[in-house]
This record gives sequence, structure tokens and C-alpha cells, in this order.
Amino acid sequence: MKDFYELEEQYRAMIWKIIHSLNIYKYQQEFYQTGLIALWQASERFNCEKGSFTSYAYAYIRGRILTELTKRNHHEENCVIPDEEYWNLLQDDSSQIPLEKENLLTYCTDLTDHQKKWVLYTALADLSIREIAEVENVSVSAVKAWRKGARAKLIEGFKSMRHIR
Repeated sequence: MKDFYELEEQYRAMIWKIIHSLNIYKYQQEFYQTGLIALWQASERFNCEKGSFTSYAYAYIRGRILTELTKRNHHEENCVIPDEEYWNLLQDDSSQIPLEKENLLTYCTDLTDHQKKWVLYTALADLSIREIAEVENVSVSAVKAWRKGARAKLIEGFKSMRHIR
């Protein structure tokens, strides 16, 4: 272990040089740790018959940091944080009358999940078709189709309830 501390001292500047040359400005300490791990792996895998350790370590460390940078960039591109406007459109369940949603859903047993969403957004959150489409990330025509199907099924359900009484 003592040997690795000496190795770290010797190659610390190289790791920081690689980080700065790749224009990494966020999470520098974490990339430094990646560089240290790569340095340790390079020291374990190095074959002295194939060249100098410094060249091998530089290429190995740079490659590992680039791989980690690519992973992080890919993750950041695929993880979208919604805008503030999105959070304002979300329904606040704490302001609902208790059991209001459950009572409403008792009339929706024959509806599809999308049709139930239309009923809940319309009745509880008072959202327009366009607002529902934005929240659900679907087209306006899709929400209109949900509405059409939900209305037809609800009307049939209410008609059959009247005949039972």
C-alpha cells in the first residue's frame, strides 16, 4: 500500500492535467478518484517489456476518465428534470376532500386507465384537454378520444343504473 501512495504522489499532477485537458469542471474530485483507480489498475496490469509506465499510465488513466465522462454525459442527456411549469400542473392531493377520488372512481370501473385519467383530471383538477395532453405528454386528439370513450361508457353505466332501480 505504501508503494501506491508514492505512485499517487508521483502521478497526481498527471491526473489533474488530464482532468483539465478534458475541460472537466463539474465533479472534479470524483474524476480524480476515477483517475486514482485507473492508476492503481495500470500499475497492476503494466508489462515493463512493452514500454514506459508513464506513457501506459497516461493512456490508461485518460481512457478511464473519458469512459466515465461518456457515461455521465449519457446519463445527464437521458435524465430530464421537468420545468417549474410541470410541477405547477400537477395535482395537489392534500387539498382534495377525503375519499373524493375514491368515490369518483367507483363510477369508473368499466373505463380504461386513460379514460379514468381524463375523468380525474377533469373532475378533480379542472384541467382542459390541452392541459391534460401536456401533463400526460400525449396529443390533444388522444385526450379527446379518452373523453369520448369515457363519456359513452359513463352514460351507459348511468342508464343501466336507472333501469335497475
